[in-house]
Amino acid sequence: MSGSFDEGDAFPDFALATPDDGVVTKQDLAGKKAVLFFYPKDNTPGCTTEAKEFSTLKGEFADAGAVLLGISKDSPQKHRNFIAKHDLKVDLATDEQDNGLSDLLGVWSEKTNYGRTYMGIVRTTYLLDEGGEIIRIWPKVRVKGHAEEVLHAVLKP
Repeated sequence: MSGSFDEGDAFPDFALATPDDGVVTKQDLAGKKAVLFFYPKDNTPGCTTEAKEFSTLKGEFADAGAVLLGISKDSPQKHRNFIAKHDLKVDLATDEQDNGLSDLLGVWSEKTNYGRTYMGIVRTTYLLDEGGEIIRIWPKVRVKGHAEEVLHAVLKP
């Protein structure tokens, strides 16, 4: 589910809105490892658990020279509410435009739940090196323990 991007490829350029009415770009992440975790929707059980687990480990990621960025199609206002409600420490960004980054990567995809088919983000995490190259991709993530698994990959030499 990684679209046309695989491990070893350069991650595409992007400019995404942030909850503080700013913009985060690929260039902002240069010089550090980056963990970009794409998730379906703010304030849903799995997404809340994932964001809280990454928040809990944010200091360890920082000590390892990595930044965290959670991305969904939720608006900056929804992200502000999500952060406040759950005291999240991770940075979030919005990919709400059609044919945006999640479309380009192939993580915006048709999903089926309880017999209903709809478009949504397939929970996927990318680990980038300091130069913006994809080191590892976790497709179709299972939330429990995922943040810790990603931290172990960041710590690997």
